[in-house]
Formats: sequence, C-alpha cells, structure tokens
Amino acid sequence: MELFIKNMVCDRCIMAVDGLLKTQGLTPTLIRLGEVTLAESEIGPEELDKLNAALRRIGFALIDDRKARLVERIKNTIVRLVHHTKEAPRHKYSEVIASDLGQDYPSLSKLFSESEGTTIEQYLLRQKTEKVKEYLGYDELTLSEIADRMGYSSVAHLSGQFRKLTGMTPTEFKARTNKERLGLDAIK
Repeated sequence: MELFIKNMVCDRCIMAVDGLLKTQGLTPTLIRLGEVTLAESEIGPEELDKLNAALRRIGFALIDDRKARLVERIKNTIVRLVHHTKEAPRHKYSEVIASDLGQDYPSLSKLFSESEGTTIEQYLLRQKTEKVKEYLGYDELTLSEIADRMGYSSVAHLSGQFRKLTGMTPTEFKARTNKERLGLDAIK
C-alpha cells in the first residue's frame, strides 16, 4: 500500500515517520520524501484515521487528494534538488521537475500556482535563499562558491535575488548575529 505524507522534507522526517509507522504496527518497505510504501496491502479507515492523527501530532499529515499529492511531489523534488544535492542540476529546474514527475511543466506550474498561491519559480527561489542562508551561516564557502553550487550565473545574480527576498545582501546577512532561517516545511 502506498501512502503520501505532507511536510516530509529531510532525512530526519523520514526517520520520524518510519518510527511512527512501526509503533502503529505497520511495516514500511520504502520511505522517501512524501511517500511511503507499506508491506500491508490495505489499512482500514479507522486505522488510517489513527495514523493520520499520530502523524499530525508530529507535524505531518496524510494526503489523499491526487492534486495535493502532485503538489507535494513538486515541493519534495525542489527540496531534494536544492537541499540534498551538492550542486545545481545541469538542466533547467523546470525540465528536471517535469521529468521527475513524468508530466509537462506548464500543467504542473498551473496546478502548483492554483493550489499554493505562488509559482514554482518563487517557491524554488525561496528554497534556494534558505540554502544560501545555511551556507552563509556555516561560513565555509565564498560567495562565488555558493553562487556556483546554487546554479546562479554570478555572485551579482545571487546577491540580487537574495536581496529581493530578504531585504539585505548576503554580506549583510553574514554579518548579523541572528542568522534566522526558516524550516523547510515553513517555506511557502
């Protein structure tokens, strides 16, 4: 049986969901961001409600709507590309997203915008900005290295995008004592 779960954005989320499923007496055979395959072929409605309540208590939720699942898969693809890979994809993000989801990008873009009230591009930029904040907080890479890793054409392009979304330059952010970041699931 396959389940789709909202707000799974990192390896710790996978571990939390794995542990919860096991405490519920279920047997996960595969867990990825937003998706779980169980050994069980079916779960009764009462058990599903109990599972959903337990997931909600730790910040997750089952997704049963097809469109909502697709939107969550778009988000998970973006999170994986931005936060869980060492370098930007060699192809355009739109091509990678369309390929990963096996659908044409314009229809995915339209669905995402209608559902989330923002574009895929804006969501991607917000995710990239949070990753840049993470890199700046670690203070291990130069702005040039960060720009290259994040797929920006130049430091100026990175700085312009960063300033547009945060109101400050990367250098100003780096100089702050409070380098506040958003959780990946809080980015809209």
